[in-house]
Amino acid sequence: MLPLVLANAEFVPPSVSDAHLPDLLPWGAHYGTGFGKQMLLVLLSVVLITAFFAWAMRRPQLVPGRAQWLAESGYAFVRNGIGRDVMGERNFKQWVPLLFAIFFFVLVNNLFGAIPGFQLPSFSHAGSAYAIALIVYAIWIGVGLKHHGPKYLKLAVVPSGVPGWILPLLVPLEIISNFIVRPLTHSLRLMAVMLAGHMIVMLAGAGAAFLITQTGNPLLAGTGVLVILASVALYLLEILLMYLQAFVFTLLTALYIQGAIDANDH
Repeated sequence: MLPLVLANAEFVPPSVSDAHLPDLLPWGAHYGTGFGKQMLLVLLSVVLITAFFAWAMRRPQLVPGRAQWLAESGYAFVRNGIGRDVMGERNFKQWVPLLFAIFFFVLVNNLFGAIPGFQLPSFSHAGSAYAIALIVYAIWIGVGLKHHGPKYLKLAVVPSGVPGWILPLLVPLEIISNFIVRPLTHSLRLMAVMLAGHMIVMLAGAGAAFLITQTGNPLLAGTGVLVILASVALYLLEILLMYLQAFVFTLLTALYIQGAIDANDH
């Protein structure tokens, strides 16, 4: 996908709107109100994840084959590297299915941006990032209320060991930090990294195509070839960031849930 617009051999770089394709089935007056490619990819990710793990574990063996080993390794990474290490032995087991689902859901939707033909990370759109962060937000708030009752709302915003005279200043900051900033940063971090990485690769590809095909200058054409080679490194870096963002999003989910469980009265 190279959204390159040329006018009199002038390079027009790709914009954010070029990273989001028009709705496949529009049912509103504005972009984003219909069924778009990102919605389709989100649904496809659920099918692919379910199909792979069902196929890999259809006949589990004591000595696993490649598919079973890959599936078990992915599960063990989330179970032990995120669930147990963050939440501890006492609490982690019941939350492994959720963390497992979130990690691979975010990972596959991110990796769509690196697959030719798809070339669009689902979470490069703010709406999808807000949606999954809102689900996590509702879960850890619900966990806090389940374990502590309405008192949790106080436990979450009144730090322990703080003098009473400073609470009128500190409590509003805690409310903003825990109930507004936290879900926003949880979503925007994922969206911003996916969109930025995608835009960089798009810009490198569009610029290289322009230098090679439109300038008529052998030196600039050679520079375009170098840009293509450099874009390979950017492409690999983007794949790394896709994995890291899936890990960070799941890690923060575990931290938020564990924080809600461990909230203590002051």
